[in-house]
Amino acid sequence: MEAERSGGEEERPESNTLKPSLFPLSSNLSPDSLSSSAPQWLSNASFTFDVSSLPGRGSDGPHWEERASPDYGVEASGAAADGDPTPARPPQRTYDLVPSSPSESSSKDERRSKGKERRRRKRKREKERLDDGASRKSEVRAWAGSDTQPTKDYYFDAHGDRDNLAFGCLYRMDIARYKIHNYGESSRSNFWASYRWRSSALNMDTEGDYDVLDNKLKSGGRYYSAKLTMLERDRAFKNTKFVKRVTSSVIPGDFVPLSDSHSSAENVPSETRELEESWEDEVIRRTRDFNKMSRDCPHDEKVWLDFSEFQDKIASTQPQKAARMQMLEKKISILEKAVELNPNSEDLLLCLLKSYQRRDSIDTSIEKWERILIRHSESCKLWKEFLLVCQGDFSRFKVSKIRTTYAHAIQALSSACDKQRRQEFANSQSGDSSLVQLELGLVDIFVSYCRFEWQAGYQELATGLFQAELEYNLFCPSLTLSSHSKLRLFDHFWKSGVARVGEDGALGWSSWLEKDEQNRQNTTSEDSTAETEVGGWSGWFELSSKKNVPSKDPEVSVEPPIDNEKTEQNLESKENLDTEEIPPGDDIEALLKKLGIDIDSEPNSEVKDTDTWNKWSKEELLRESEQWMPVHEDSGEIGKSVSLHSDDNLDDDHNEQLSRVILFEDVSDYLFSLSSKEAHLSLVFQFIDFFGGMVSQWVSTNKSSWIEKVLSLETVPNIILDDLRTVFELVNKRQDPRSHFVSESLLSHASISLGTSTMKFLRNAILLFLDIFPRNHMLEEALLFAECLFVSEMKSSSCSINPSRVLAKSLLKKDRQDLLLCGVYAQSEATCGNIDMARKIFDMALSSTDALPMDLRENVPLLYLWYADMEIALSTSSSNTEFSQRAIHILSCLGGNVKYTPFSCQPSPLQILRARQGFKEQIRSLRNLWARGSIGEHSIAFVCAACLFEILTNDYCTGIQVIEEAFKMVLPERRSQSLQLESLWVYYIKVLERHLKQFKFSRIWKTTLQGYQIYPYNPKSFRAMLQVNYHYSVSSKVRHLFDECCQRYPSVIMFLFALSFEIGGAASEHRIHSLFEKALSNDKLQKSVLLWRCYLEYEANISHDPSAARRIFFRAIHACPWSKRLWLDGFQKLSSILSAKELSDLQEVMRDKELNLRTDVYEILLQDEVPA
Repeated sequence: MEAERSGGEEERPESNTLKPSLFPLSSNLSPDSLSSSAPQWLSNASFTFDVSSLPGRGSDGPHWEERASPDYGVEASGAAADGDPTPARPPQRTYDLVPSSPSESSSKDERRSKGKERRRRKRKREKERLDDGASRKSEVRAWAGSDTQPTKDYYFDAHGDRDNLAFGCLYRMDIARYKIHNYGESSRSNFWASYRWRSSALNMDTEGDYDVLDNKLKSGGRYYSAKLTMLERDRAFKNTKFVKRVTSSVIPGDFVPLSDSHSSAENVPSETRELEESWEDEVIRRTRDFNKMSRDCPHDEKVWLDFSEFQDKIASTQPQKAARMQMLEKKISILEKAVELNPNSEDLLLCLLKSYQRRDSIDTSIEKWERILIRHSESCKLWKEFLLVCQGDFSRFKVSKIRTTYAHAIQALSSACDKQRRQEFANSQSGDSSLVQLELGLVDIFVSYCRFEWQAGYQELATGLFQAELEYNLFCPSLTLSSHSKLRLFDHFWKSGVARVGEDGALGWSSWLEKDEQNRQNTTSEDSTAETEVGGWSGWFELSSKKNVPSKDPEVSVEPPIDNEKTEQNLESKENLDTEEIPPGDDIEALLKKLGIDIDSEPNSEVKDTDTWNKWSKEELLRESEQWMPVHEDSGEIGKSVSLHSDDNLDDDHNEQLSRVILFEDVSDYLFSLSSKEAHLSLVFQFIDFFGGMVSQWVSTNKSSWIEKVLSLETVPNIILDDLRTVFELVNKRQDPRSHFVSESLLSHASISLGTSTMKFLRNAILLFLDIFPRNHMLEEALLFAECLFVSEMKSSSCSINPSRVLAKSLLKKDRQDLLLCGVYAQSEATCGNIDMARKIFDMALSSTDALPMDLRENVPLLYLWYADMEIALSTSSSNTEFSQRAIHILSCLGGNVKYTPFSCQPSPLQILRARQGFKEQIRSLRNLWARGSIGEHSIAFVCAACLFEILTNDYCTGIQVIEEAFKMVLPERRSQSLQLESLWVYYIKVLERHLKQFKFSRIWKTTLQGYQIYPYNPKSFRAMLQVNYHYSVSSKVRHLFDECCQRYPSVIMFLFALSFEIGGAASEHRIHSLFEKALSNDKLQKSVLLWRCYLEYEANISHDPSAARRIFFRAIHACPWSKRLWLDGFQKLSSILSAKELSDLQEVMRDKELNLRTDVYEILLQDEVPA
């Protein structure tokens, strides 16, 4: 950059020589001098300068500030032609001095004038002394516009200017002018210079005139003032851009470009040119370029999307709403043309439909959505967006309408799956990836519907839907049935009242059908035998032969003999009671008075205070946590539940229990068939995760199913909560109890209780799943976790006893060749502190690997890695080196490909060398498999084991390089969608965290940032970035990093980590408010119930701002009206803010939206009156 000092001379004269006064006031002036033709001070060239030659906007007056040129130069004008440094002054009036007669006061005036002259000289000397070496003008080499050329192009101002301190700002003529160098020859200049608009410019009129602005706006700031804003928005203003275009004769789309920074500048011809254009010129140029590209490549979706995005950029610069709507119409016309040329593009259709939503009313946009979905009924992406639109519209929202929409979506996608399945069967193809992706999307929509029913208060229906779908797909009888026949057969199973998935005694649909068929055959044979014994054609037989035979059906019980006299007495007493208590049909007042309700009182007098509504919300949450399992219609549970209550509430409780019965008609519209194993496993894993079980990561975080799951959460799951607490404890060094309360209140909400009933339900279900998916270590891990919680809740036992030991041993007795089950069991023992037991299990499993078949040996590296990780975890918590020696021994057996023997002594150097060579050869053999996309879990475990071995035997840098070289064997596009490679990166992050203080910041930050760019939705990415930044940088850089993440990859997880960082570090309330508002301004994140609940919690209980909490609550229920928990948060947190009438109206709105309310407020009133 070149800087040139420009300055003026009209305000601070520098001349030190004594010049004759321009206004002589001494009394000894002669009349001749007074009668001269022109005074001396009028001979200055400033008064002979033609003012009309100055450039200005008008001729009504002089303009002392010129319009800035494109290079931002401001030159001083008005200097004398002869170089006189005297500044130009406006002409002043002249006065003729009248000689006065001598008087007595002349001597006093003379003394006074001499004193003033001495003081003036003294001030001048002091000023020269203070300004010695620091004067502004003394250091100026050349002024702007002078003929003197400086010896250097720029100067460094090493001296301060005291006038800046005196006047509080820089002198406007001392601001440097900058000219941009031509960076076209630089290697980093292969880009178009982006034009940045300042946010302050959005409020300015594009056609505004600078002359009409007042002085305050003109001098508002050097760089962000209204003057410069007008200047940039002016049509005549030109921006200089240096553009380097790469010319190539290859048509785009005919090749896959490879980024090679070294060869691109040598082999590809380039053209660098300077471009000067205004904003309107840029709009015209880019529009012309987009038109040309859309004509040349009409089927390139990215061109059309960039073209439509450019219209949004233009609209953002328009302050008038009419102009913005005009640009929206232009954008819609562009997208309509794009959709006409690319009718199957989902991205273009989504962009067009979102533009319709901004322009049209909700009813019109819904109609357009439906028309497009009729033509594209097989698109999961369009259905998911449409369901979000329907759920988020407060005016149209009703639970019944959303159910109908989900039914249409599931039926349409199910029909598309059946059609594609028939095409595959006709073409004799199998394993089509498009069918697998379609089924996975169908499973995601079904799970989102179950979550919608759960959040709306219909927990029994959500559980029943999961049970029905699991039975319908996983436990379907092995019969060739049509869809209609399969539904009829399942209807018979559902109405039979037998135990379903997760309930005690559940066998599965197919097992029940076999047993039922066997019972039918036995019954038929018994009947035929009885007819043969009795004989005859009439079919009569003696009843006494079977009168005392007990029933084989376990559900039928023998009733005791009935006392007829007591029964008649009970009936008579009941009739008398009914005649006394039941009033006539038109006389309801007496019954209401008995219930404690006075209808003659004022409206809403039955709920006099807000405490009643607070109690009602707590009771509602309590019943929700207890009543989540569906009730069988003929199981007898309804009668049992009713018998626990008094006779007055008999009918109400019976109706309440009947509402918990899930009929076949409630689930029949949402049943569909799946054929791929991937879809079956996805359904099972999401079922376990839905009910709070612990299951390992089953899908990549870049997949839409993971992103949509996090977006639909009401609470923070445990897998994310642990990382958030780690970050919070890292930044909260003060150990402030208030901050700890803030974190727990914001993040520790319990959605589904991990109590006895839920864990027992999951335990029973996973045991059935293992019959369908045997030797699945993820299911076995979830099973032992559920069993551990279930047993620990049932009976209090010491921590050293593993609660899941009995179940694990019983599973190992059934399948002794399940090595991964041994590893999961050993890890559970180590978690409980039984290290010796865990080592015994690991040693037993690894010693028996040679006797296993080859297909079972491929998972052996996982077992070795788990064993070594356990020993490393023990070594970090203890100074004993035996643990690390054990880990080296374990990994040496894996790398050297030798038979495992239990640890006895330290491995020899020869064994270590052989193991290192074996690891290198094995990783080299994996290169071809990974290049073809065949990445197994066992190969990832082998790479992790090699990394751990190098860290223990060599150093941590060598171990880190093992994983980095493994990543280079796969293309970046494949890394982002691979679950196995993401698990390798998570292990890589764990190793970095373990040796964080031993790395340089540049080394560790580069790899962490690369991992974030590949997996931006993984919680481990943000945890690693925050840990690295907190140790090596300041908080401002971390905040800047979050701002960049918000612009590139906005997500719920990112904002949760940002909030945890700010709250743990006791940041300002303005920063926290800014994070919340920035998150909820996003169209997708606005549908996150979790973010709204955190925001409401912060305003109500942390910031203690009642008006803000009230405002946030109404915004939240307007954006997410389906979340019953969000409505109940308002009753609990705003009971002191809202009145009883407002809370009563809120409950009426909840009923109108068809949310499931289990408690009547009159029950709370009666409970309050009972003690009195």
